[in-house]
Amino acid sequence: MLDLAAASPVALTLAFVIGYLSGSVPFGLILTQMAGLGDIRSIGSGNIGATNVLRTGNKGLAALTLLLDALKGMVPVMMARHFLGTEAAILAGLGAFLGHLYPVWLKFRGGKGVATFAGISLGFSWHVLLPFAVTWIAMAVIFRYSSLAALTASVVTTIAVFFVGLTSIGFLYVALTALVFWKHRQNISRLLAGEESKIGNKG
Repeated sequence: MLDLAAASPVALTLAFVIGYLSGSVPFGLILTQMAGLGDIRSIGSGNIGATNVLRTGNKGLAALTLLLDALKGMVPVMMARHFLGTEAAILAGLGAFLGHLYPVWLKFRGGKGVATFAGISLGFSWHVLLPFAVTWIAMAVIFRYSSLAALTASVVTTIAVFFVGLTSIGFLYVALTALVFWKHRQNISRLLAGEESKIGNKG
């Protein structure tokens, strides 16, 4: 890995741009259209992520969407970290997350970033992914709300990052968690009103 000081402003900008372009690929939309299921944005939540793909009834496509959305966060982080260092990896991760949330190809209307959040975490270390994955799975199994699982998992991961001393990436996770909450603001309102759709429901 190159020394962090060797990462020039141009290289750091490139890391962010590559991260954004990677994150902006709308795999959920592409896969459902290729499968002849129409525009995923016209059903359920209108989201392009795996949870909404699951509402088509195609579990295989939902799982593939989850995997690809995670990879588009993981790959740019790992590449930037290997070649340019932690600062570039942080920018690549932020770019990938913003790309998924606000893809230029879809008039900046993208997903909510849960799988990409997980992929970014794995790109840094499985130790960062672990609290996210465990919390998400536990909350999803207990309450069956994907949104609640994502919100809780993002907070727990951010706390864990600071708790174990990974302060170099801590503020990235503060930003990612804030964006997760912003993108889930309507879900939060429905959760508070008892109207949120549970995992597996088509509505």
